[in-house]
Amino acid sequence: MRLDKFLKISRIIKRRSVAKEICEHGRVQINGRIAKAGHDVEVGDVLKIDLGRRIITVEVLETPATISAHMAQELYRVMENTEKEEQPW
Repeated sequence: MRLDKFLKISRIIKRRSVAKEICEHGRVQINGRIAKAGHDVEVGDVLKIDLGRRIITVEVLETPATISAHMAQELYRVMENTEKEEQPW
């Protein structure tokens, strides 16, 4: 499954267009490597996503084509969810 589609159906990111944009800016890594929106996501992959004010690291548990909203969080396991420190200017 494409990375941008996984981010959308798992509800980590609300819209696929936003997921694609985040990938284009190099803010998503798969297994420690920067990934593009079209990169294939597989079970067992570790995603590190820079969401601006926080960084979330998740392990992919499933990659179904579609899923209901209440089941979306079962597609991944959160390994780390950290807030970025504010930069003193």
